[in-house]
Amino acid sequence: MAGKSDRIIRDEIRALTAYHVPDASGMVKLDAMENPYALPEDVRGEMAALVEHAAVNRYPDAAAAELKTRLRAVLDIPHDMGLVLGNGSDEIIQMLMLATARPGAVVLGVEPSFVMFRMIALFCGMRYVGVPLAADFTLDERALAEAIETHAPALVFIAYPNNPTGNLFDARAIERVLERAPGAVVVDEAYHAFAGRTYMDRLGAWDNLLVMRTLSKSGLAGLRLGLVAGPAAWLDHVEKVRLPYNVGVLTQLVAERALRHHDRLAEQADRIKAERGRVLHELQRTRGATPFPSDANFILFRVDAAEAVFSGLRQRGVLIKNVHGAHAALENCLRVTVGTPDENDRFLAALREALA
Repeated sequence: MAGKSDRIIRDEIRALTAYHVPDASGMVKLDAMENPYALPEDVRGEMAALVEHAAVNRYPDAAAAELKTRLRAVLDIPHDMGLVLGNGSDEIIQMLMLATARPGAVVLGVEPSFVMFRMIALFCGMRYVGVPLAADFTLDERALAEAIETHAPALVFIAYPNNPTGNLFDARAIERVLERAPGAVVVDEAYHAFAGRTYMDRLGAWDNLLVMRTLSKSGLAGLRLGLVAGPAAWLDHVEKVRLPYNVGVLTQLVAERALRHHDRLAEQADRIKAERGRVLHELQRTRGATPFPSDANFILFRVDAAEAVFSGLRQRGVLIKNVHGAHAALENCLRVTVGTPDENDRFLAALREALA
């Protein structure tokens, strides 16, 4: 029955395995870098009242004007910069690539990094070039410079902090990438809430700098809201490939209201950062585990047998991310999201049992 589809579906798509999201039912879920805290009860009450009266029989505001105004204020987006919203960061990445996918165009990134940079490039028919990080997960500037000179990429993606390594790259090294790149350099600040470092206030300093953000890590993952800010010379064209009404009525209403309580979301981020320090310290004390420093809401660590330890954690009701096999630099590595104190304690206890 697959004969016709085999002739029609692109070979590179047929060769892919769909992105897998494991079932976390009944597990301590520490695999997806989510905020483990529910929104405060009074904020949820406000949202419930909004949803009750939402005009779901109508299309949403295509321009998302009120939400954009709130985002500009809360995220300190310069008033003279363009702003495009998407259904999560994934759609933003897709729009950027669709807008720049000339025949032969190249997307350049570092590796290991966010897997969707490579996958969406393939979806959009663009060639992806991954430049390996140095052994200590810093940018290999010489290799990056050579890749930019060789491939003249239309887009360069740099996650800041990087996923799955958790580290912030040297700011001066990123500036040199901006100076060398012939196309746009997209700084993905998905984990900004936990890093406290940003390029948002430097928009305009380079005419090819774009900054991407998401609200997913700040407690609103279920809303699927991402954004990119930068010069209108780029984003006016990206806006043309945005599908109409891509940000729904409920997402616009709920996100705008949640952002009025941005201080409460920031308090949750502070709690996560405090727990990150505690979990990192405990991992450093755990025999058989070698953690890497993190500026995000997760910690990468290496063990002797990642597959066995990952399986042992699952058997004990704890789900984290197994990144062993994703890249040579991640051999025997696992990544754990920072959860609540109780979730972190359960993870640490289960890890020590699995290692033993």
